[in-house]
Amino acid sequence: MLDELRIQNLGVIADATLPLSPGLTCITGETGAGKTMVVAGLGLLFGGRASRAPIGVEKALVEGRFVVGEGALELRERAIEAGADLEDGELLLARSVSAEGRSRAWVGGRAAPVGVLSELGELAISVHGQSDQMRLLQPAEQRAALDRFAGADHGKLLVAYRAVHAELGECAAELTRLRTGAREMAREADMLRLGLEEITAVDPQEGEDTALADEARRLANAETLRLAAATAHQTLTGDPSTGDGGAADIVGTAARALEHESTDDAKLAEFAERLSEAGALLAEAAVDLSSYLDDLAADPTRLEEIYQRQAALKSLFRKYAEDLPGVLAWAENATKRLGELDVSDERVNELEARQSELTARAGELASQVRASRLAAAERFSEAVSTELKSLAMPHASVTASVEPRPAGRGSVDLVVDATVSGATEDGADEVELLLRPHPGAIPAALHKGASGGELSRVMLAIEVVFAEIGGPPVLVFDEVDAGVGGGAAIEIGRCLAKLARRYQVLVVTHLPQVAAFADRHLVVSKDTSGSVTVSGVRVVDDAARARELARMLAGMPDSHLGVAHAEELLAQAAKMKG
Repeated sequence: MLDELRIQNLGVIADATLPLSPGLTCITGETGAGKTMVVAGLGLLFGGRASRAPIGVEKALVEGRFVVGEGALELRERAIEAGADLEDGELLLARSVSAEGRSRAWVGGRAAPVGVLSELGELAISVHGQSDQMRLLQPAEQRAALDRFAGADHGKLLVAYRAVHAELGECAAELTRLRTGAREMAREADMLRLGLEEITAVDPQEGEDTALADEARRLANAETLRLAAATAHQTLTGDPSTGDGGAADIVGTAARALEHESTDDAKLAEFAERLSEAGALLAEAAVDLSSYLDDLAADPTRLEEIYQRQAALKSLFRKYAEDLPGVLAWAENATKRLGELDVSDERVNELEARQSELTARAGELASQVRASRLAAAERFSEAVSTELKSLAMPHASVTASVEPRPAGRGSVDLVVDATVSGATEDGADEVELLLRPHPGAIPAALHKGASGGELSRVMLAIEVVFAEIGGPPVLVFDEVDAGVGGGAAIEIGRCLAKLARRYQVLVVTHLPQVAAFADRHLVVSKDTSGSVTVSGVRVVDDAARARELARMLAGMPDSHLGVAHAEELLAQAAKMKG
């Protein structure tokens, strides 16, 4: 339960602390005193949009102390996951919002994302106001309400149906893409194939452009290279025509001269060894130069072949990429893209068969969802109608109508129970709540057949029914009794008191008949000083409570007659509560 709520600088409330209690807490006050700021503060505390809250000064702050019972396992686990310490069973929450819209949140004294407050709020509190009533008039919200009432097994059916519906949508979209875009894809595929054929014909090899450039430079300077190599070779080997020895012979002669004289001198032996190694290296270099000269003269047409090969590669560079790695990457990507552009009849036939299979499966699941909804609608209608009898509408009844959606009104048409229905992700049904105020009336949609007071009671009856199937431990009602008075107001108060036996119920009300049933009564009062209006909150008991009810009854808190009437109302409420 919510044990305490503190609000600072929110609307006309400068600083107010609301001591809350189990059971039914009613919040009353004059128009403009700031009653709705309590609901706005709760909205902020549990992650609501800051833009909807009127900030009093630079920053508004809302703090709440929540007592987490042992039965609220999911709430406890999520709070601990957010870093809260719940050893004492208390969960402290806080939210600040600046006038510029900046927001901060705390869970258990630790900073947390505002989204965590929203998650905790879904588990801890349910707020119902006039805007919720208006929302429930929409067919989509009525369908969602019925689905929620239908229970967990129905929810599993919906999940299974939605998965098949989503896959069916993807399959249909792919078929449409293939059919409508076949010409463009075929054109793109042809261009890719031509490019791949051209690249395959040239057959470029990795690193080939660099190797060709090196070889071309060597062949282009062949004569100069040949003269340099020949001169070096002759210098090493000598001139056979004159009998002159080359550098290799001279070094060899020097090495042999030292070898004869170095048997007794280690230093000369070292020189001899070094000269011998040098002679061997010179001889080896002479052999390599000879081989190099033979290669230069081996294929005089090779340079022309290299130029032609380089021209072929440059043609690829102009069309596909600026260098050889880029061309090879383009070919790889083009191959992958061709796989994606498979517009063959085989692929279309495969998708068409899959679409037929999914359509049939979706129709089967939609039929199961419809049957489950029809069964839930019967139970829901009976439960709400029963609650209406205790809300001074003894002859009224509510019917949850479940009808096939006409073909063409969904994302896809399905055969459901031998009838073609338009289907969306929520099924192939149209759900509408119909109200019959008395047996002789024709059932009509809520927004057409219900007055303001009747609508308030219907919505309250629905909330009571939902409460019977479980939900958050704290229920907040913001003036859901609008348009109601007299005996109907007393029945609403009794209904809320009954609800408060299982839940902590907070009600913002303007009806004294409802406030009389409160286990705790809070009054929001305003004080105007000059041009500034501020409000505070106080608990009222006994005489003070009777005076507040007298004010609500006739605007005369000091009237003896009014107070007597209020006391009689309190006594009647206490008796009805048992």
